Amino acid sequence: MASAPVAIQDLYPDDFAHCFGCGKHNARGHQLKSFVDGDDVVARFTPRSEHTSLPGFVYGGLVASLIDCHAMATAAAAAERAAGRGIGDGPAPRFVTAALNVSFLKPTPMGGELVLRARVTERSERKAIVEVTLSANDVVTARGNVVAVPMPASMSAAGPLV
Repeated sequence: MASAPVAIQDLYPDDFAHCFGCGKHNARGHQLKSFVDGDDVVARFTPRSEHTSLPGFVYGGLVASLIDCHAMATAAAAAERAAGRGIGDGPAPRFVTAALNVSFLKPTPMGGELVLRARVTERSERKAIVEVTLSANDVVTARGNVVAVPMPASMSAAGPLV
């Protein structure tokens, strides 16, 4: 019997799992969960009424935060793959956002599941460039271009987690 896939965010070390967007230890956050799917990383999120901008539409700040957190998980998966490890072989490395560019292509409607799909388009030891799409009802409503960098030592008493 195959085991259920594990979310990348659930593998972040406990000391670094408090992110509003994806932290498993942040009960009031989005609790975004990202999973490796071939060469892509995919997440699904259903907005709640408090995520409304105008009646019937998702708040753009939510869209940006989902793209941001999903990109960090995608960078972690790429770092593990580059190191010859799979997601779940150990704690997932932590990345932080160096740059976030979101293009809002169409208003994102409320009332259904949002699907985020991402992949790393460029990677080095110092950074990963991640391209993300966010879709509602099979229509891409936003695109993100995100620069993810390993978490700097100044954010951790233990040093970088990559």
